[in-house]
Amino acid sequence: MKALVLFSGGVDSTTCLALAIEKYGADEVLALSVSYGQKHTKEIEAAQKLAKHYGVRLMTLDLSTIFEGSDCSLLQGSDVEIPKESYADQLAQTDGSPVSTYVPFRNGLFLSTAASIALSHGCSEIYYGAHSDDAAGSAYPDCSAQFNESINRAIYLGSGNQLSVKAPFIGMSKAQVVAEGLRLGVPYELTWSCYEGGEKPCGVCGTCRDRAAAFEANGVIDPAL
Repeated sequence: MKALVLFSGGVDSTTCLALAIEKYGADEVLALSVSYGQKHTKEIEAAQKLAKHYGVRLMTLDLSTIFEGSDCSLLQGSDVEIPKESYADQLAQTDGSPVSTYVPFRNGLFLSTAASIALSHGCSEIYYGAHSDDAAGSAYPDCSAQFNESINRAIYLGSGNQLSVKAPFIGMSKAQVVAEGLRLGVPYELTWSCYEGGEKPCGVCGTCRDRAAAFEANGVIDPAL
């Protein structure tokens, strides 16, 4: 295979998957979905539906025990309520520290794990969907351009120059990611972004707000609503 895509079943990772498929074809792309102890299974279910839609192989991995000591509000073991404000409002309360939905060093862990899997399957590239809106204000520091440059360098060196990390949206806003996905014909109605696990997206958590704004900026209604 040519590329491994870190795949959550959300807007960004699905657009990333579509981009990798456009470049290499579905037969040359491996999708990796990680369970990290989320309070719901909506992400995993979305990833399964989307993998079937695209005809790509989907691997699943359970890393939930690693985060058992965390009080991140997204995780099952936490009694912290998931914030209902925008990321900007949340950062105003954290004094610049990561928001409560930041899973400790998640992208670092996922990319390192993905590197081992990618090398085992002959992949030369790892794709992930980090974009500039997630990195803004250090809400999610492991989505920043600086982090991406560093982890790419580490994985490239640690793999004996066999494997590189691709973050095609690292300098883009979420609205620009959606624009790219619309060009690629991404079935956004199958994706799931909401931090809550209800029947429908809550519409008020940070990621729901960002998602709605991204679709609105492109003059379309979010098909998942």
